Amino acid sequence: MDIQRTDLKIRKRRQRIIYGVAGAIAVLAAGIVIARLEPAAPSVERGTVWSDTVKRGEMLREVRGPGTLVPKAIRWIAAETDARVERIVVKPGAQVEPDTVIVELSNPVVEDQLAAAQAEFIAAQASYAARESELESQLLDQRANFAAVEAEYEGARLQAEAEGELASKGIIPRIQYQRSQLAAESLKVRLEIERDRMSKSRQNIGKQLEAERARIEQLARTRDLRQRQADALQLRAGIAGVLQQVPVEEGQQVMAGTNLARVARPDVLMAELRIPETQAKDIAIGQKVKVDTRNGVVVGEVMRIDPAVLNGTVQIDVDLPGELPPGARPDLSVDGTVEIERLADVLYVGRPAFGQPNSQTTLFRIDADGRAVRVPVQLGRASVNLIEVVQGLQEGDKVILSDTSAWDQHDRLRLN
Repeated sequence: MDIQRTDLKIRKRRQRIIYGVAGAIAVLAAGIVIARLEPAAPSVERGTVWSDTVKRGEMLREVRGPGTLVPKAIRWIAAETDARVERIVVKPGAQVEPDTVIVELSNPVVEDQLAAAQAEFIAAQASYAARESELESQLLDQRANFAAVEAEYEGARLQAEAEGELASKGIIPRIQYQRSQLAAESLKVRLEIERDRMSKSRQNIGKQLEAERARIEQLARTRDLRQRQADALQLRAGIAGVLQQVPVEEGQQVMAGTNLARVARPDVLMAELRIPETQAKDIAIGQKVKVDTRNGVVVGEVMRIDPAVLNGTVQIDVDLPGELPPGARPDLSVDGTVEIERLADVLYVGRPAFGQPNSQTTLFRIDADGRAVRVPVQLGRASVNLIEVVQGLQEGDKVILSDTSAWDQHDRLRLN
């Protein structure tokens, strides 16, 4: 007779439960371990990244901007009067001298005004000469009258003196002597009046002639003005150089003040650079500038800073006192580098992509075994290609400077 053993079934059931619980615990433990594991660092080819080593020493702060060479001596020649363009004598690009006629203009009114001004000036000169002769004649008449009175006075004075001696001796009545003396005194007063009158006449003649001369000078200035206006109908260069522009056409009517031609000296150039507005704040007059013309580098200095911002840039004018490289000409595209300052004994590294001055960022620091670990870095003052390291790196650290935005989700990289 078989005996049923229930204890064996219970034992097997317990074993299955224990094995299941142990398996579940093992799976859970494995999941926890796997979850705690960091993701594998992505591999990056070393040749595809740009890196640099942190250095300590002097760092030269510079800012860079594109620009063009422009003539330093430019002369715009404008029309002095309303006129009509008769002929364009010289075309742009030609070498000109100061007396080279560029454009011929015409204006009959200017010619008539010149003729009238010349006639008025000649008439004023003739009138002055006639007036001067008339006044001199009047002065001669007064001098003759003065001389006659003076002679009468001297005669009366001598007669009074002679009669005084005779009267003292009783030869003639005393009353006669007194009459002669009174006549002499009267003539003396008249003589003083004539002297004052002649002096006043001289002054009056001087003032009248001065007024006539002032009128003649005014007419002379008017004549000279009309002459200049007539001469300006032959538009001349004024300086030696190259004719750059003639923005008019033959037959065109132009107003006074209209620019008709531009002449520049091609051998005296300066550079106009456009510096980003965020970097222009440190630029000052007199700072050293290196201008690259593609055929050579010439050294200059900042001579003007435009106070306005245009399209996000600030224009600076650079004086170029030295000899220019071959091929330098107006409107040539150049690159300029302005030396801001020299920082002594600072940590610096090549400027990373998107690395802004005085900002907090992260960079991948490369270890000796080729692993790159992301570290926070505080950046300071910046130059064109260099930037100051304030905190986060040490001298000798090697970091990746190229764009690492593709690995923003990773804190480690492996360089192969």
